[in-house]
Amino acid sequence: MNKRISKKERQEALLSKIKGEPFLTDEELADYFNVSVQTIRLDRMELGIPELRERIRNVAEKNYSKVRSIIGNEMVGDLVDFELGSRGISILETNENMLFQKSKIVKGQYIYAQAESLAMSIIDAEVALIGVANIKYKYPVFLGDKLIAKAEVVRKRGNKYFVWVKIRVRDTEVFRGKFILVSIGRE
Repeated sequence: MNKRISKKERQEALLSKIKGEPFLTDEELADYFNVSVQTIRLDRMELGIPELRERIRNVAEKNYSKVRSIIGNEMVGDLVDFELGSRGISILETNENMLFQKSKIVKGQYIYAQAESLAMSIIDAEVALIGVANIKYKYPVFLGDKLIAKAEVVRKRGNKYFVWVKIRVRDTEVFRGKFILVSIGRE
């Protein structure tokens, strides 16, 4: 947004923008509206819009109740979009605890855990396990990177689910996994 607008117009546009894209950061919103981050924070406070983490948490909590194969607190990342048996999206904010100390690169186990738990969460089964995983780490992930994972069930054959998971940081794909999950008993 290049032109200057009034505070009231900006706040109305902010409400609309967040409604359409609830996971935008204050920095991204500040760039979009060509104002300071502090201005966005003040606008959010006046409008009663929670900060990004709270918005993510609120959406994720609604989705956890729909998951059958794992419990919400077993999910690595926040489940922000979800359709049981079909697809899902999770967001993972990286932090200091996830890093190799020497290189300051996020450990692969966290990236894999996000992909695995997302793949398991979208399966329409009481119990599901990873049978086969074909994974590829494409680029390193660093402190503060926001991992956006998208999973999709591409095929189901008997008790086997074929799921693709792709994880991006901004516009760069950093991880890709093809999983075969097996549902066992308890159907």
